[in-house]
This record gives sequence, structure tokens and C-alpha cells, in this order.
Amino acid sequence: MKTVITTGGPDEFFKRGKRVARLADKGEPIPRERTISFEDPEDLARLVTTAKLLLFREVRGRPGSITDLATRLHRDRSAVKRDVAALERIGLLEVEEKPLPGHGRMKEIRVTAEQVLLAI
Repeated sequence: MKTVITTGGPDEFFKRGKRVARLADKGEPIPRERTISFEDPEDLARLVTTAKLLLFREVRGRPGSITDLATRLHRDRSAVKRDVAALERIGLLEVEEKPLPGHGRMKEIRVTAEQVLLAI
């Protein structure tokens, strides 16, 4: 699935909804696309930081635990955890708890989209 991150207000939201409704009315396929829209461009700017982009790319290349990602990125674990939470909140990452062989559990971080497009 493709994820589009953009800015826009209610008008843009309703425009996208009407486009999908027209396709459905015609019986045409609806594109597998998810749009994450920010009304305030500053909210988008807080999301698109260098650290978060590097984290996203690292997870896309090889999923792993927060500790594993922090080690690979040479970052503090708590900072990576905060960035993972922010990216999970908007749906770019997902966290799945998995059992470890023998004992314990691990939270594995994975991307949710095959493709992400930033459209400003």
C-alpha cells in the first residue's frame, strides 16, 4: 500500500473523498492508498526530522527492536523509542510484541507501507 503524507484542510479531505466515491460509483477499482494529512505545516515539519527519516529508512531496510535500532543508528534508546511512538501514532510504523525463545518478550518495529510519498 502507498502512504501519502501531505498538508491540507477539510476541503482537501472532502475532495479526496469525492474522488473515491466517484470511482466506487463507476465500479472502478479504488487505489490502495492511505493519506495522512496535516492542517498545520508545522506539525508536518515536526514529523519529518532527519532522525525520524533515518529511523524509518533503517526499519524499512531491516525491522528490529528499539534497542537493536538504537544500536544500529548510534542513538539513545529513549530517543528512538519516542520517535518510534510518533511514527506509530500516525501509522507509518507498527510495533508487534513477540515472544523470545526461552523467556521474555520483544517488541519488533516494522513499516506499514510499501511506499511513502511526501507531497507538500
